[in-house]
Amino acid sequence: MPTRTHKCRKKRGHRKMGYGRIGNHHKHPGGRGMSGSKHHHKTWVNRWHPGYFGKCGMRQFHLLRNRTWSPSINVSEIWRLVPQNIKQQCLKPENKDKAPLIDIVEAGYAKVIGKGRIPQKPIVVRARFFSKKAQDKIRSVGGKCLLRA
Repeated sequence: MPTRTHKCRKKRGHRKMGYGRIGNHHKHPGGRGMSGSKHHHKTWVNRWHPGYFGKCGMRQFHLLRNRTWSPSINVSEIWRLVPQNIKQQCLKPENKDKAPLIDIVEAGYAKVIGKGRIPQKPIVVRARFFSKKAQDKIRSVGGKCLLRA
């Protein structure tokens, strides 16, 4: 932005340049960053960042998040992972024996859970974990549940 368009060019000659007699325009009147968060900015922290101070839960000294990674997907959402062209081939009446193979882990999931309905077409699902209900639903339509590492 060129200097001629700055606000200070208009304010030349106006002694306080729009910043007033009382508040003034000093550098960091309340302190920099989170300073005063336990003192004069305490109400601001409590209002906009509740729970910022204090502790929660137990400490775990060597936390390895990989061991607890297990995002899940419902049975009703499995067919969404099948590419459109393969889905159309498998749903044709002449291709009764064809079933798509879906690798849940490649889609970013680890576990298949049994919520929802599933189309009456066979499907082969590879995953790390299956719930009992999910296995029953997949097998009831003639599908297979394959475990993988």
